[in-house]
Order: sequence, then structure tokens, then C-alpha cells
Amino acid sequence: MGGGVKARVAYILAIWFGCGLSPIAPGTVGSLGALPLYYAVRNYGTVGVLGAALVTAVIGIWAAGIVADRLNAKDPQIVVIDEVSGVLITLAAAPPSAMGVVTAFVLFRLFDMSKPFPARQAERLPGGFGIVVDDVVAGIQGAVVMLLLRELEVLR
Repeated sequence: MGGGVKARVAYILAIWFGCGLSPIAPGTVGSLGALPLYYAVRNYGTVGVLGAALVTAVIGIWAAGIVADRLNAKDPQIVVIDEVSGVLITLAAAPPSAMGVVTAFVLFRLFDMSKPFPARQAERLPGGFGIVVDDVVAGIQGAVVMLLLRELEVLR
């Protein structure tokens, strides 16, 4: 992707440092690519993880919008920073255990791929907002289920 420094930075962030270039399941690879950031911030608790989700969402709206414009595509598959933000939201509600992380990851991917209401509607937002907000909604939906599982003591 050509262009100036701004376009190159947007591209690197939008593809989450190469995760979006995976020829197979780039959204899943992008979600896995969020795990180093999660582990870097999880010692700061839920606030730290949600803070990282917010920052990646805001940056993601900007970066995804630029990349989508440059590629002349509504939601290019290579853009995966939206998955990073969404899975972090679900991970914020997870217990900090291997089972918690795996469950959060699976829940987020299920909601992200199926896009139940209102995620599908959020895709219709313009530019980077439509690319990112549907994943934020999927992340919230995953977090709600995660909190329910914790309340029912299925996960600790």
C-alpha cells in the first residue's frame, strides 16, 4: 500500500502488524493477535483491558477508514484491528485463566461471525465506524455471556 507515512501507519495498524495478511481466517488470526496486548495489560485489571480496547477501537476507526478508502472496499478482509478491539472487550469480562481466555476468544468469534442484532446493523455505519463498531458490539455480546457464565459459576 503506497502513500505517505500516515497511510503506511494506518495500514500496519489496520492489518494488526501482519495478522490481516493471513490467507486463512484473517479475522481469527487478528483475534489471536490481540492476545499479546491482552497479556501486557491484564495486570491492570478490567480497566486496563477495556482501556486497551478503547484505544484500539479509536485508532481502528481511523486506520480502517483510511485503508478501506485506499482499497476502495467497504470492509476489507485484511483489516483486523476491529477484531483486536472486540476480543479485548470480551476478554475484559473473562477470569484471568487459560479457560477464561479460550472461552472469551470462542465467544467473541461466534458473535463476530454470526453478527446478531445489533452487530449486523452497526456494519452499515459509514467508513471506519462500520468496520469497527460491529466488532465492538460482538465484544460486548461476548462479555455479557462471559459475565453470565461467571455469575452461574461455570467459569471462575
